[in-house]
Amino acid sequence: MKILLTGSDGQIGHELILPLSKLGEVVAPPRSDLELAHPDDIVRQVRDLRPDVIVNAAAYTRVDEAGSHVELARAVNAHAPSVLADEARRSGAILVHYSTDYVFDGEKPEPYTEEDSPAPVNVYGETKLAGEEAIRASGARHLIVRISWVYGLRHANFLTTMLRLFREREEVAVVQDQTGGPTWSRSIAEATAEMLAKVALRDPARESEEPRMEGTFHLSAAGSTSWFTFASAILDRARALCGDDAIVTRRVVPIGMKDYPTPALRPKNSLLSNRKIQSTFGIELPSWSAQLDSCLAGLDK
Repeated sequence: MKILLTGSDGQIGHELILPLSKLGEVVAPPRSDLELAHPDDIVRQVRDLRPDVIVNAAAYTRVDEAGSHVELARAVNAHAPSVLADEARRSGAILVHYSTDYVFDGEKPEPYTEEDSPAPVNVYGETKLAGEEAIRASGARHLIVRISWVYGLRHANFLTTMLRLFREREEVAVVQDQTGGPTWSRSIAEATAEMLAKVALRDPARESEEPRMEGTFHLSAAGSTSWFTFASAILDRARALCGDDAIVTRRVVPIGMKDYPTPALRPKNSLLSNRKIQSTFGIELPSWSAQLDSCLAGLDK
């Protein structure tokens, strides 16, 4: 397999390189050669490389800034996936694309399934949904993987922000009335490679007898928590790993969403049901707590 990977310097893209390399040749152009906001770059790369698989791990993810950079967010999150899908269909490649829990409004009390109707509450979610719809309409073979609350030890994310604040402030206030399943970027990458391996090994003669290994799937850590509880768990582990001398924070204080207003609205419930991916691919990620332990095992103390 030849695999074209976009966004290889991002949270998930960086973690994808190793597991994907076990499936075949991974080509990961730098952003200078493949800028998703430039459709000509996409067309040139796909037609020159003629990949069997395209994994799009790049996105405009600045949720609060998307409202004031609408055209850029739309170019990267909506139009670029459309071009990738058209090129994938033209060449016969399968496209893997990451989407988000932010396509939902967060008002449902239970975990969201793939059959629930999207209703994004911010520009970021709107542009990501538009990207999904363009891929589905293209006729390309695809795997759209919706993920949520992604973190890791690279780049800016909730975990790295908390670890920084715990070294700077005695008290850190964190929202307690948002619910989700924090998911380690490495777990997402490894699950993606597992999905692709099973798609590649699938016997076309038996497709009518087996679950359809294409379409939209939810992928998140098992269990649920709030940002406040997640932050408290990070603090406990940081103390144990780094020692009290390195950690300044003594209290994580719970606050409500109304006490921490942001330019973009967030869904209150970001839980995603993993039943479909479990039944189709046999993939079940560990609990958010176990994933956090595994991630922090690589922390540079």
